[in-house]
Amino acid sequence: MFTSPSQILCTVYGVNIYYYGVIMALAIAIGTLVSDYLGAKFFELKKDTIIDLSPYIIIFGLLGARLYYCVMDYEFYMRFPTEILALRHGGISIHGAIIGGLLGLILFSKRHKISLKKLCDVSVIGLSLGQGIGRWGNFFNSEAYGTPTDLPWKLYISPQYRHIPYLDDSYYHPTFLYESVMDLIIFGVLLILIKKNLHKKEGNLALIYLILYSIVRICTESIRIDSVRYICGVPIAIIVSIGIILLSLILLYLNNKRKI
Repeated sequence: MFTSPSQILCTVYGVNIYYYGVIMALAIAIGTLVSDYLGAKFFELKKDTIIDLSPYIIIFGLLGARLYYCVMDYEFYMRFPTEILALRHGGISIHGAIIGGLLGLILFSKRHKISLKKLCDVSVIGLSLGQGIGRWGNFFNSEAYGTPTDLPWKLYISPQYRHIPYLDDSYYHPTFLYESVMDLIIFGVLLILIKKNLHKKEGNLALIYLILYSIVRICTESIRIDSVRYICGVPIAIIVSIGIILLSLILLYLNNKRKI
C-alpha cells in the first residue's frame, strides 16, 4: 500500500511549489535531452535540433493538452472559466498534447526544412520516456486512479479526492503507475527498434508508438473511474485510442508500400 504525501513540494516566499509542475518540467526536460541525443546519434540530425524544436512542441503541446481536456469537460469549465488556467490542479490530455505537438512539429519542419517524419520519429522516443516520468504527477495530485482494490500495491486515496460513487472505498488501482511502467516499456521497445534499425522507414517509429501507447491507454482507461466524457458508456479516451490504432495501422501499411 502507498499514498501521496502531499500536492505541495515546498513553499518559497509564500508561493507553493507543486510536485505536479516540478515533475512535468522534469519529464519535458529529460525527454527533450534524450530525443536530442538519439536524434544526433541515429537520425543524422544536428546536435540541439530537438532542443530548438522543444519550444514548439512544449507550447503547442501544452495548449492542445489543456484545451482538449477542457473541451471534454466543458460543463465544468463553462461554469468556472478561471479554472482553465489552473494547471496546478491537473487536467491535461495526452491526446490533445499529440495534436498540439504535431502542429508544432509541422511548423518547425517547414521553417527549418527538416523531414516531418524524421522529427516525429525522434520526438516520440522522448515523449514515451517523458510520459513514464510525468505520470507520477498524477500520484501527488491523487488523481488518475482506478477502481477499488485490495491488491498489495493498492493506492490509498484521501476522502476529499474520492469520486462520489466510491466515497466508502479507501484503496484503488494505481493506474498512473501501470501506465508509467508501460510507457517506460514502450520507450525500451523504441530504443531497440532504432538501435537494430528495425523501424526501416521514416515515420514508422512514430506510428508504432501511437499503436503501442493507444493499447496501453485502452488497458488503463478500462479500469479508471475519472474519465471526463463517455459515449454510450465507453470512455471517449478508449474510442479515440481505437481510432488512432486503426488509422496508424493504415498509415503504417501505406508508408511501407508507397510514399505518402
